[in-house]
Amino acid sequence: MRLAPGIVLAMTAVVLTACSGGGGTSNESASSTTESSGTTAAPTTTPGPQNCAAGYLSQFSTRQKLAQLLTVGVTGEADAENVVKTEQVGGIFVGGWTDKALLAQHQIDKVQKASRTPLMVTIDEEGGRVSRVKDLIGIAPSARETVREMSAEQFYQFSLDRAQKLKALGITVDFAPDVDVSSQPDDSVIGDRSFSDNPSVVVDYAGAYIRALKEAGVGTVMKHFPGHGSGSGDSHTGAVQTPPLDQLQDKDLVPFRTLIGSGAAVMVGHLDVPGLTTPGVPASISPEVMNLLRQGTGYDAAPFDGVIFTDDLGGMAAITNRMSIEEAVEHALVAGADNALWITTDAVPQVLDRLEDAVKNGRLKADQVDASVLRMAKFKGTAPQC
Repeated sequence: MRLAPGIVLAMTAVVLTACSGGGGTSNESASSTTESSGTTAAPTTTPGPQNCAAGYLSQFSTRQKLAQLLTVGVTGEADAENVVKTEQVGGIFVGGWTDKALLAQHQIDKVQKASRTPLMVTIDEEGGRVSRVKDLIGIAPSARETVREMSAEQFYQFSLDRAQKLKALGITVDFAPDVDVSSQPDDSVIGDRSFSDNPSVVVDYAGAYIRALKEAGVGTVMKHFPGHGSGSGDSHTGAVQTPPLDQLQDKDLVPFRTLIGSGAAVMVGHLDVPGLTTPGVPASISPEVMNLLRQGTGYDAAPFDGVIFTDDLGGMAAITNRMSIEEAVEHALVAGADNALWITTDAVPQVLDRLEDAVKNGRLKADQVDASVLRMAKFKGTAPQC
């Protein structure tokens, strides 16, 4: 199942407005003046948003457009530079296994130079047990501890300092905050990564985090839509089922509903949601979930035209027990995700081969790819100004 053409075109139109400082033909010179020669001056025109977007997109081949929709984990400088230089992926992910010299010694600068368009450098830096660079920027308490130790405004100031340090290391996007609403034990899959089992508290602290990172120039990604906090298990180890969609409305979906206009992107989890997802098709590759997020009406939220990321498609059994990485990435993009994330570079050529075939044979629509490329450009701050 694919997004209806009308939805894709509507989304593209919204994104295109970010590419234009005006639009259409200028009428200011329509009342032409007659010069002494008796000739009439030709009307002045300015490029409209469609031309602006087309000009930006024209720099990429189909394969390079598709590569802009991939974020892959890297082991260090050589791995990162190779995948950027050879395939021009849109983003890399710095994990716990990544050689931190990539950041600490500013090796990332060389990697950036290998990219024809600014590279997205991402990380999981929530604080607590999910902290990849605490040795470089200092320790942060878990989300649950944060609520006990500081106010939301104090957390904003604390996060601003850490965000500035992330930015100085070359990080451009943090896959945080976790906006799951949970009362599960601290050491469960979400547990102390959740600010609270009270949605209002989650909104206050997650909102402070988003505001701080935005001020520092680092992108944020709310996770895990539509809510992992009451899930049945750990998607790293197997399938996870949430309560039915109607039971998520007044708890799990509240932070997404409230913060959907904050400028943060959204990460979709590998979650089976009764009443929403097709059995056996987790949220991260589900057209129904992408439509819920895009339209907003199914959970009383504003429509979302920001970037939709998948959770890791290559290292979590909720996906890998069901399909290969090549299949998972295709399913995710066809469903409506803008960016597919996984944790190694090994399969990038094969993934792109499959995606090219999907476009060629109509499984993945070219205009949908273009809309995602433009969303990624806007999120990275590289959308054309014209």
